[in-house]
Amino acid sequence: MLARWLQRQWFEQRRLTPALWLLLPLAWLYAGLSALNRRFTKPQRLPVPVIVVGNIIVGGAGKTPLTLWLARQLRDRGWRPGIVSRGYGRSGDEVIAVSAASRPEEVGDEPLLLARRSGVPVWVGRHRAAAGEALLAAHPEVDVVLCDDGLQHYALARDVELVVFDARGAGNGWRLPVGPLREPVSRLATVDAIICNGLPETGLSTATPSFAMTLKPDLFYRLGATGQTASAESLRGRGALHALAGIGNPERFFRTLASLGLHCENHPFPDHHRYVAADLAFARDGILLMTEKDAVKCAGLTAGETWVLPVEAELSQALIELILEKLRGRQVA
Repeated sequence: MLARWLQRQWFEQRRLTPALWLLLPLAWLYAGLSALNRRFTKPQRLPVPVIVVGNIIVGGAGKTPLTLWLARQLRDRGWRPGIVSRGYGRSGDEVIAVSAASRPEEVGDEPLLLARRSGVPVWVGRHRAAAGEALLAAHPEVDVVLCDDGLQHYALARDVELVVFDARGAGNGWRLPVGPLREPVSRLATVDAIICNGLPETGLSTATPSFAMTLKPDLFYRLGATGQTASAESLRGRGALHALAGIGNPERFFRTLASLGLHCENHPFPDHHRYVAADLAFARDGILLMTEKDAVKCAGLTAGETWVLPVEAELSQALIELILEKLRGRQVA
């Protein structure tokens, strides 16, 4: 409840409410501690280039689809990427490899999705540099590391920084907990590119190059039934449709379903929610639609018919060319 209330305050209110004014001392404290952390953290450099994908707001904005797109683009151009991530919400902080058979509670939901979809090595660890070292030791062929959600993890040196925004933009523009910002908007002047997932490229006032990203829905696939796919048209009129999303911005998924002509009863959950069977009981007599990120945690929990909607990121080739230029500069140096 508190998380949803804060989301409304951050992204729907144009002025600070009295309750948020009371949180201002905490925002100043957070900003001060963040500045000290960045100033005194000594970054560790890996022997290969590092591309960090992150954001300056809390919650998801499309980092995982972007990371998958980058891995595919790099592979198509002869690079051999690997991926490291913290594995938010998992039990334990040790550095471990992620496989398609890993359990989400051990590795995190997003790293498991990345391992299943990317076809490249994925390792998780609270300390991303240690995860990168372990990945490179196990896979010496890897020549570039993608760090998923690591913008504020300054212990890992990076060669390229990409920041993702969705249609919510920077919210009310305030630092946590008064607003959604992990870092000030001025941080955008120091990154290499801004990726706008549903946000107009002119929506942020900065000279940093901006690139539009769209998420293209694919066919639905049935959870727990290999090879079964369905179009949106085939799901219409078959009974009550329920949509579930436990991502940073659930409304983005619900809007996608609506754009496909699917009228659903929507059920938002907190980002990285750890589901139990009781959470899904509402769809027992209907058809349940969910994101891939949710699907990796819901296998075996659903009692009824469940379909998963994968999406593919689409971006300008100018972005990968910009990144390759940065990587070539690292190699020359």
